[in-house]
Amino acid sequence: MNRKKILITGGAGFIGSHVVRLFVTSYPNYDIYNLDALTYAGNLENLKDVEQASNYNFVKADITDASDLNKLFKLYNFDSVIHLAAESHVDRSIEDPLSFAKTNVLGTINLLESFKMYSDFKKGLFYHISTDEVYGTLGETGLFKENTSYDPNSPYAASKASSDHFVRAYGETYGLPFVISNCSNNYGSFQFPEKLIPLFINNIINLKPLPVYGDGNYTRDWLFVEDHAKAIDTVFHKAKIGETYNIGGHNEWKNIDLVKLLCSKMNKHLNRAAGESEKLITFVKDRPGHDLRYAIDASKIERELGWKPFLTFDSGLEKTIAWYLENETWLNHLTSGKYQEYYDGQYK
Repeated sequence: MNRKKILITGGAGFIGSHVVRLFVTSYPNYDIYNLDALTYAGNLENLKDVEQASNYNFVKADITDASDLNKLFKLYNFDSVIHLAAESHVDRSIEDPLSFAKTNVLGTINLLESFKMYSDFKKGLFYHISTDEVYGTLGETGLFKENTSYDPNSPYAASKASSDHFVRAYGETYGLPFVISNCSNNYGSFQFPEKLIPLFINNIINLKPLPVYGDGNYTRDWLFVEDHAKAIDTVFHKAKIGETYNIGGHNEWKNIDLVKLLCSKMNKHLNRAAGESEKLITFVKDRPGHDLRYAIDASKIERELGWKPFLTFDSGLEKTIAWYLENETWLNHLTSGKYQEYYDGQYK
């Protein structure tokens, strides 16, 4: 019996490393190919525990290079693609929107083309992982549903919205089998410390300011990354072709309330006096086009596929804090840039 060959793009990143680890350990009959360009947020140290597995393969490549992708698809004839590779930081997209269009839009088209031309794609699946930011912003009430109209407000959100549309267009035009999921804000282990929770954990450890945009009254829904990885597993194996699923954690928090909670928990973990970390909170000029509120209705995936988040937010946040405190070497490697030496030592 032929073994399934699954290509996971962006598998050395935050969410991708959790998905790769889950698939490598849970499906020994699958050959998992982790394709990553190893830009600043791609870190092979995230996967040290599975890099020697017989069904794990790493490929250093960039999805913006169509020629390289075509060669890889010709060589391996992948059965399915789980597409996680993306530029994902909103602030960076405001500074450099072209790089987001190149990676998130053109890169996705390159993958779709290679899969269409060099795989027996009608027997497989193109699973595209996207974001709730494509829907724009909510007021004080309401939830994003799968049929909510797209209304992206940042260059990042616009690039992901465009990539979603291209995936659906390839499904309609060429019969390429696809599914899409749109998730809320992820948190957990192995997250690059530019995102709110790991950034603030690191800053609290080092007594650095905690920069909060505007008045801090922006609301986000938070999803524990291990729950998200299990949701991706569920969608990949159970979803109907052509469907979209929203994946959320049912955890709405205003940024300022989350930061204060994080400070309180860090004070206890670091044996600091009550209120000490809170003194680091610094309000800074607001981000352009800042969306007020995101909140996901995840009832469809629960109803149709049986997935729902396992961990409560309090438990997930405690687990996340403990991981970063227990892995300060990993954190220091990222903040110093030393993590980039790992690839040279391991693969060159």
